[in-house]
Amino acid sequence: MSTEWLSRALEESRARGFLGPGAIEPQIEHANGFAHCWEEIHDSPPLNFLDLGSGGGLPGLVLLERWDCRGVLLDSMTKRTKFLEEVSHWNGAPGQLEVVTGRAEEIARETSFDGAFHLVTARSFGPPSVVAECAIRFLKIDGILAVSEPPDDDDDLRWSREGPQELGYEDLGRVRYGAAFRVLIKRRTTSATFPRDVGIPKKRPLF
Repeated sequence: MSTEWLSRALEESRARGFLGPGAIEPQIEHANGFAHCWEEIHDSPPLNFLDLGSGGGLPGLVLLERWDCRGVLLDSMTKRTKFLEEVSHWNGAPGQLEVVTGRAEEIARETSFDGAFHLVTARSFGPPSVVAECAIRFLKIDGILAVSEPPDDDDDLRWSREGPQELGYEDLGRVRYGAAFRVLIKRRTTSATFPRDVGIPKKRPLF
């Protein structure tokens, strides 16, 4: 994949309102922070990853440029996934880019996605409890969940100790690679309970 393709895709995403109006370069730098979350633990790229609530394509498109691996960009909004499908056919696009439209609570239970991913990323998917619950079934045992966090390092009350443990995570805590991230590792098989039905993780958060 060429950086020209990536730049064109992100500029078009911003023009259509799927990304913020700010400069593209800081958004790319932020997306690379997700890669650092993985690379701090592993010496080689993941075999695959899923970008949860990919929206305008961040961090998924940047990770596809950085790593030669399968990347699945998941979003529930058709207008966004149609755009991602469009750019996946542009010259220079990565061959292992996949786009999926649907709700995470449902897609995670499909056979081809259940326990299939080494890494799940979440840039602006929702509050911690929603992200953790919607991501857990996608991950393999020892897979990593990397979540973008607010900048205030003094605010560490978003994540409870018990909630991630109930879902089967080991919480490695907050890290910084320029921006702030939360890193969790899935340590046991996911209970059949999770994720709960569409909308329930948000309406009745576990923590």
